Amino acid sequence: MQEQSEHSLAPGRAARVELTVTDADTALGVGSGDVAVLGTPRVVALAEAATVAATAGALPPDGTTVGTRVELDHLAPTPVGRTVVAQARLTDVDGRRLGFEVTVTDDAGQSVARGRVERVLVDRRRFAARATGAQAGAGTP
Repeated sequence: MQEQSEHSLAPGRAARVELTVTDADTALGVGSGDVAVLGTPRVVALAEAATVAATAGALPPDGTTVGTRVELDHLAPTPVGRTVVAQARLTDVDGRRLGFEVTVTDDAGQSVARGRVERVLVDRRRFAARATGAQAGAGTP
């Protein structure tokens, strides 16, 4: 993979993504609980989607990022029909490791979640080949 310039993945890059909560997004719908409010796995996925969006246009053609760590506090329930916005800001670049601060708020301005996400820059083809090899039992974790 080509070396990435520091300018293209500099701290400060940011993005936001929105989700209007449906039954499929609830804890009941994703199997993480038995209540019809936004499920924590969907909050995590939304936060990760914001981190991916924050790197859009800054990666080499053969590069992508993969999530390696999530620290998230899910602070408030969100019912079906509400819209939530996840915002991610790149705060740390350490070689291939990228650290993000993430926040999730609802359309009433209430804080739904906050935390940190770590991603690592990888070569897409080599990563996919490694995963395929691991599935066949030929790779190492």
